[in-house]
Amino acid sequence: MTDENPHAAPSAAHRLRWVLVTLCITEITSWGVLYYAFTVLSEQISADTGWSAPAVTAAFSAGLVTSAVMGIPVGRWLDRIGPRWIMTAGSVLGVVSVLAVVAAPNFGWFVAAWVLAGIAMSAVFYAPAFAALTRFFGTDAVRALTVLTLVAGFASTVFAPLTAALSAQMGWRHTYLILAAVMAAVTIPAHLFGLRRPWPSVPTKHEVEAPTRTVRSGPFLALMAAFALAGLASYAVIANLVPLMTQRGISTGAAAVALGLGGAGQVLGRLGYQTLVRRVGVVPRTVIVMAGVAVSTALLGAFSAYAALVAVAIGAGVMRGIMTLLQATAVTERWGSTHYGHLSGFLSAPIMIATAVGPFVGAALASVLGGYAAMFVVLGAIAAAGALLAMATTPRVRTPAPIIRV
Repeated sequence: MTDENPHAAPSAAHRLRWVLVTLCITEITSWGVLYYAFTVLSEQISADTGWSAPAVTAAFSAGLVTSAVMGIPVGRWLDRIGPRWIMTAGSVLGVVSVLAVVAAPNFGWFVAAWVLAGIAMSAVFYAPAFAALTRFFGTDAVRALTVLTLVAGFASTVFAPLTAALSAQMGWRHTYLILAAVMAAVTIPAHLFGLRRPWPSVPTKHEVEAPTRTVRSGPFLALMAAFALAGLASYAVIANLVPLMTQRGISTGAAAVALGLGGAGQVLGRLGYQTLVRRVGVVPRTVIVMAGVAVSTALLGAFSAYAALVAVAIGAGVMRGIMTLLQATAVTERWGSTHYGHLSGFLSAPIMIATAVGPFVGAALASVLGGYAAMFVVLGAIAAAGALLAMATTPRVRTPAPIIRV
């Protein structure tokens, strides 16, 4: 018997590709405007307002912590209604929050504006995009997630120089106004129309544990702690690599090159993730990657030659790139995709908090320990503790592992 509509499958595949293209574009823009622009403008904001650099950074960190907390209810809503309206609303709120940052008359309002931006981040950053691709693409999700993280990894490549060029001509407030207009023009219509697709149900032929019970289970708590510890070390590396190298007599320019090559390492790691999925089970894979984070972080503290530091920085970037995809697939491979949004919201929260506090923890440890080299060794030990915890992340209630095409 022939199919009534032979073009149905290609048409469905085309619509799925459009979802992926949409999210690639909106993730680059959302990360670029709400995250990377601040890394360029923070010093200018401090100089213009008179607020101290730590205070300005703390306001931004408050937004990241808010994003971590809000990611939990947002994940629950994603499971129920899908990403279209949530991500569209997040885009609108993101634009409003950037305008609020620009218009803040005092530091209190500045903090409040970044808290508002944090709510927007929870609805437009990786977590909701991962949930969307996991449900829409099903067994082919790893391919889609790999493409998304590869493309979105260029957010800093696009928006850091763009932000720097704009701010050199017109100051940080007008720069943010232009970036808000870009975000409005790109992400609001893209989410509204690009995600206009029925939210597929999850066929469940097996017993699925309630998500509230899963998040209290030992394996899930161990997974949260493991990602938090490894993430803390990984993000502290980004913020403290240049100070480490300059403390060892390496020029700032050369240190920046090493940091940039570490970013290139992230791309290599993501490209190789499908091979890792095919050859290594989920729990051993998690342990191996987090152990890699631990070793590469500690070696940055142990080596002093520039060539060795560059090589290890690239290796650390590879591990950091794989960690992103490891996080994206951790829930599905252990507990299925039925409650992916809800569970990934809980899983993402400590990672976002680690992103926010990592630079401060690294700098504080360096101050206490008397140098950045010792700090990197301690961070390596912290990541190693995460790798040990990852060994205990096999769920008690096993769901049939999804068949992932690689």
